[in-house]
Amino acid sequence: MTRRSCAIYATGIICAHLLIVGIALVVAQVFPTIIFNRLKKEITLTDGKDVFEAWKNPTPPIYMQYFFFNVTNPEEFLAGGKPAVTQIGPYTYREYRMRENVTFIENGTKVFAKNPKSFVFLPEMSVGDPEVDLVRTVNIPAVSVMDAVKSSFWLSSLVSIWMNSIGVEMFMTRTVHEILWGFKDPLLTRLHPMKPEIEEYFGLMYKKNGTSEGEFVYYTGEADYRDYGKISTWNGQSKMSWWSSNESNMINGSDGSTFHPLISKNESLFIFTADLCRSIHLNFEKDVEVKGIPAYRFSPPPEVLASPEDNPANAGFCVPAGECLGAGVLKVSVCRKEQYGNQYSSHACMPIKSGGFSKDKSMLLNHFLLWGETMSKTVSSIFQTVVIDEESAVKMKNLLLIVTVVSNCPLIIVGLGAIMLVILIILICRARQIKNEVKRIDFSEAFHSFATTAKEDTAYTQVSDKPEETLENHSSTNQQLKNGPYISMSPIDTEKCFD
Repeated sequence: MTRRSCAIYATGIICAHLLIVGIALVVAQVFPTIIFNRLKKEITLTDGKDVFEAWKNPTPPIYMQYFFFNVTNPEEFLAGGKPAVTQIGPYTYREYRMRENVTFIENGTKVFAKNPKSFVFLPEMSVGDPEVDLVRTVNIPAVSVMDAVKSSFWLSSLVSIWMNSIGVEMFMTRTVHEILWGFKDPLLTRLHPMKPEIEEYFGLMYKKNGTSEGEFVYYTGEADYRDYGKISTWNGQSKMSWWSSNESNMINGSDGSTFHPLISKNESLFIFTADLCRSIHLNFEKDVEVKGIPAYRFSPPPEVLASPEDNPANAGFCVPAGECLGAGVLKVSVCRKEQYGNQYSSHACMPIKSGGFSKDKSMLLNHFLLWGETMSKTVSSIFQTVVIDEESAVKMKNLLLIVTVVSNCPLIIVGLGAIMLVILIILICRARQIKNEVKRIDFSEAFHSFATTAKEDTAYTQVSDKPEETLENHSSTNQQLKNGPYISMSPIDTEKCFD
């Protein structure tokens, strides 16, 4: 067997093996299954893993931007006119969420943690100094007191007279820092001795800087990867009690910082937020790209905060039952001391192949006050953003590159098999071409040899029985002999012919 034949056979064998193995891997989905199983095992809240450390101390920066609306015509508004407001902001704070007292329970299937939040002011991302800038806005404590006694005409009248006597007005002028982080309110100070449960201080973020949202127990994902990061209990309770239906009181999903791996576009993601005192769900909105990382954007559908007329399931958030505030507004006074509603709008964005390890998230929270039967202008707006940091983005890109290469290994093998098939075809065609050329050369040589042999075998001899001397003598007579037929003639005795 020639070396050319060996090369053809070897190429054919390699090609066949590559194609068979590659096609089998593609059909069986071996590599994606291996990757998915690996992700299910790796993305768990297990001590020592990078995912667990990132969950305990999230590295992506969280920014809270506060906007306030300064009322410029309080007298006209109190007389029944429309309020004229100017927006002031943003005042930006960096939020830190390092979990504390982390303890594994129930054989590592759950983990206990406290979620304290701390805020640091960022002057480079703000329009001014929150301790200097003044804002004239609705006196929230006063409106809250009036709302509490609105059911009784006589009581509300007496309270109104009393408030006027101590100089409490329906509008207040305070610094941004006081409105956010708290100030000692004169009205609440007078009510505190009569009702000790009433705080003397008021602020939209009062007691929220450096304090915990509560005690949480999370699923680690060890038992089921789809439970990764989900909340099992909050403050020792598996469900809430202040809403008017069992469905509304359910604690569903995670706290919004993590989601299980292998998220599908067809599923709904659930989030429990302590600020809203309820759970909401998010649906897939569109594909996006965050710092070069492909991601899914999930956002709450309109029915999340729709009115009970449009979504009967939201009737459970009307407290007391039947007392609803309308679409887009949620009364959180049932679980918070401040008597104001909230209009909530958010959207959350994740790596195709990650459960919240990197994210781009934003939330808008508007504070409203109820004024009689109508709603006043917005008191403040909070815009929260979370964008993956550069270091985490680089890690995520490298991880996605590895996952992509490993997932496409079967296709790479099939591609190599196809290349080997092309090489095999070229070798076979070349071998046939060379074989035909050899045949032509052998035929030409054989024909030439046959012609030469035939010429040598075709000889002409002189027909003569004369001795050589005669021929020599004859040639000496200058008669040239030529090849050809000759007739030999000799004298005959005629008598013998007739005997």
